[in-house]
Formats: sequence, structure tokens, C-alpha cells
Amino acid sequence: MSTSLPPFDCAPFIKEVGRGARGARGLSREDAFRVYEAILAGRVSAVELGAILMAYRIKGETAEELAGMCDAAHASITRLRAPERRTPVVIASYNGARKQANLVALLALLLSRNGIPVLIHGVLRDPGRVTTAEVLGALRIAPAQDVAMAQSQLADRGVAFLETAALSPALAAQLALRSVLGVRNSAHTVVKLLQPFDGPALRLVNYTHPPYRDTLIEYFRDLDPVASPGVLLARGTEGEAVADATLARETLWIHDGGSETVIEKGMRQTTGIETLPASREAADTAAWINQVLAGTIAVPAPIAAQVAGITRVVRGDRDAPGTT
Repeated sequence: MSTSLPPFDCAPFIKEVGRGARGARGLSREDAFRVYEAILAGRVSAVELGAILMAYRIKGETAEELAGMCDAAHASITRLRAPERRTPVVIASYNGARKQANLVALLALLLSRNGIPVLIHGVLRDPGRVTTAEVLGALRIAPAQDVAMAQSQLADRGVAFLETAALSPALAAQLALRSVLGVRNSAHTVVKLLQPFDGPALRLVNYTHPPYRDTLIEYFRDLDPVASPGVLLARGTEGEAVADATLARETLWIHDGGSETVIEKGMRQTTGIETLPASREAADTAAWINQVLAGTIAVPAPIAAQVAGITRVVRGDRDAPGTT
């Protein structure tokens, strides 16, 4: 806990959210902001911090609470400037791959080929998983050391990876508590909602558990009605924002207080094993991505549809192929 700031009394708020799955009550946006601001400032004791994080793990965050937490988180991050005259795409990458290849890097590189700069922020490593940073490393794309380097990489090559600590050391510290608590916490949701640019940017936001879909729609549409280009919301692939290579999933475009479908839920693709990466390991995934980029292997149809949908939104082209 910080010694330069007074401690924050978290007990009254723990009492509200820690009554169990049935008895817990959600905080107002203002109170959630106060609590999360204090957490990020290091003003909450270790005992109280563990208690409130576990309480939220059991209860789940309401849209109002997410709004307050994101207000505090956005006040803590270092913002980037977008490349001149181009709208960037933001991909949060915090889950990695356990069972299938992590293809976030492929999505980013395909978008950059279309002239769309892509910022990926996330973790460098995650035990038992293959992270996007590791796949990018196998592709010889090193992470940016700071915000200034990320901005330079976006301008020069159209893709940059930025570790969470470069955006917000406080959020990175809270993410690291997973190794202490044994489970994820609210920070793992909040980081996926960040808008790290000081101007317009299209965020790709994914959810893993279906109940979060309605919560996130309420948050983006009603509590923080993001202006265009807005947010693309879809079910994640093992928690990552890239489309599943074998299954087209519905993608909602949420902006200016409304929403519409840009990719319809589709039939499962018939994909031969020889057309997918040999394994989920970073080196195999990177080698496969290079073959796709070279045209030796076709882009999986769901990812091609995702690229087309993102391109449509960023460029304002309502007639882009592969979207509805």
C-alpha cells in the first residue's frame, strides 16, 4: 500500500458486493470509481484488496460498476496518438491459446496490409498458454518498450505490441495478482475495454462467458455510448478477439448509442487439419501465418469475414464484401 497517500476504507464497499452470489448488491458508478481509483493508487490494504477482488469474482461486475472501473482505469493510462489520417484498431490480448493456435497476429497483419494500423496490448507470457507476444516474437516483431516506440512502430509498419505495464503499471500489478489469488479478477475485464488512444479508435472487444455479452452491450450502448468508429463485440476464441478459424460468430458494431450486426453467426467451416497450424506452439503458428501471408494457404473464411467487417467499419464502406 502506498505510503504517500492516505489509506482507503474499503470495508463498507466489501460489505455491499461481498454478501455472496444472491445477497450481493452492485455499487453505483461513482462508488465503483472511488473504489477502483483507490485500488489503482495503492490505497487499499492487501487484506481488503483480496477480499473485494474475490467478492467481484463471485458476484460479477454490473455495467454500472464496469463504467466506474473503466473511468478510473482510463485516468491511469498513458495515451497514444493515432497515426496521422488513419483510424487505428485496438486489440486487447490477455488470454493466449491453450488448445488451438493463437491467430491474433494473423488478424493484425492482414489489417495492416489493408492500411489499417493495429495496436495490440497485453501480457508477454502466460504459463501454460501461447501469447500473442510470443507469436509475434516468432514472426520477428518485438514488443514496443514504451508508448513512444509503439507510436513509431504503428507509423512505420502498421502493427505494434505494447505490454500492459507501459500503459498502466497499476493495472499490470493487479493483473499479476492472478498468480497470488489463483483466479482472474476485475482487471482482466477492464483491460479488454480500454481505449488507449487520445483520438478515435476501433476496439475489438470479446467476451468468454455469455452473460457478459448483455453487460458489455449495456455498458457501451447506454453508459459510455462510444462515438464512431465504436466497438466490435464478439464471442472470443479462447478469450482472444480473433475469429475462430473454423466457426463464424456474430459480431455486433456498437456506436453512437446503437448497435448493428456486421457479421452474422454462420455455419461451422469444413477445415482440413492440413490447412491449420501444425500445433499451437508459437513457432508453428508463426510459420503457418507466413504461409497465409504468402498466399500458399488461404485465409480461413471466418477470419477473412472479420477483416472485411473491420475494414468496412473503419473506412465507412457499408458495401464491403463479406459483411451484412
